[in-house]
Amino acid sequence: QHSIPAFATKGNVYVAYFFDYSMSFIVYILHSKSHDKFYIGQTDDLDDRLRRHNLGHNKSTAPYKPWTIQWSVQKSSRAEAMILEKKLKNLTKERIKLFIEKNT
Repeated sequence: QHSIPAFATKGNVYVAYFFDYSMSFIVYILHSKSHDKFYIGQTDDLDDRLRRHNLGHNKSTAPYKPWTIQWSVQKSSRAEAMILEKKLKNLTKERIKLFIEKNT
């Protein structure tokens, strides 16, 4: 396990916190069938993120729900996930479709 301890005091109590630095991040592509629209993002909890998109918690995706996951990949750091997310967001709709076909 890759947990690293950190210590703090809370009142008169000495508390040890463990931070998991092995946490992974997921880059994902969602699709709205009703609007033939794609959404690209990254998260550390894909199930919760999809649920929030479909509940309308994100202003930019709410009008196009429901969303389905078309593709996802796990990355070892948020920085790595953000780099891939940015590259994917620069693709046209047709290139996103080709990317999904090629990588699923």
